[in-house]
Amino acid sequence: MKIIKPAINVTADHAVVWQDKRLFLLDQRVLPDTEQFIELHTAEETAAAIAEMVVRGAPAIGVTAAYGVVLAAREAFDKSGSEWKQAIEPLLQILEQARPTAVNLSWAIDKMRSYIKALDSKTPEAFLTEKAIVIHQEDIAANRAIGDYGASLIEQDSGIITHCNAGALATGGYGTALGVVRSVHKQGKLKQVFADETRPWLQGARLTAWELVRDNIPVILLADGAAASRMAAGGVDWVVVGSDRIAGNGDVANKIGTFHLILAAKYHGINVMVAAPTSTVDMSLASGNDIPIEERDPQELLACGNKRIAAEGVPAWNPVFDVTPASLVDAIVTEKGIVLEPDAEKMQKHMA
Repeated sequence: MKIIKPAINVTADHAVVWQDKRLFLLDQRVLPDTEQFIELHTAEETAAAIAEMVVRGAPAIGVTAAYGVVLAAREAFDKSGSEWKQAIEPLLQILEQARPTAVNLSWAIDKMRSYIKALDSKTPEAFLTEKAIVIHQEDIAANRAIGDYGASLIEQDSGIITHCNAGALATGGYGTALGVVRSVHKQGKLKQVFADETRPWLQGARLTAWELVRDNIPVILLADGAAASRMAAGGVDWVVVGSDRIAGNGDVANKIGTFHLILAAKYHGINVMVAAPTSTVDMSLASGNDIPIEERDPQELLACGNKRIAAEGVPAWNPVFDVTPASLVDAIVTEKGIVLEPDAEKMQKHMA
């Protein structure tokens, strides 16, 4: 991976950029202080960038992986010529193993793998590039549809709480949960966004707030533990979050802290919306109990930035995601429409 400053506008809608046959990622580890791109040259570098959180958010990971397959094809063809199809498979497996919970990763690679199997051309790069660009463009279009569907549920002068970052930075562009926020704002119905800071990576403080301030959307930052008190004080009408994987019965895996945010919302009679593309729905899983939950280095919790904040010698448990039961969700919104009070039968019909 190489830090570089290409001629690309640094905006949330440019988190993943394919330009001049090169892949660039806006480095989300150093936002909002530093706005820089990292250029990736290989599938291994792409997998490392996903694992190290240069890029994060399930749809953005999927888009990145699609372009990573293009880099893998280039590498395999350069090394193995006409035998490139055999040479590429180990590289695809490296990409697939980068992060376990976000199903968009395997979804995008499987989609690209199907194109590889059908490809007769001896030079795969141009064809696979076209397919990766389509995946990217379709994600942006899906997010805009999600935004409009979600906005249709939200009334005038509404307050919204978000968790983590499900914005343009986490997708191909526009965003899922923040896509809903953007559409509500465009329609003049948004009163206020409250953004959970989202420990330990602080995606709400560093990324969601960065996106919304740049778009002149009213946002107030909350400590994660302040959400219930904010709800009790009034001014909150919806919790709107994204998802990294949705099981076949509508159970939702999202950033750690989502479950307790939604529990607080239900206690206070506040509506809950999950906004995600259909590529995030995994109908092969019967329930959220089957969703693999990634755990990361405890040091992420024991320190903030490079400074240790916990007592020496104390251990930490650092799951990255939690699972919210479908029974606590009022609406799942995808680019295909709205599923109210989701359950297995409704999800099956929605995805049919």
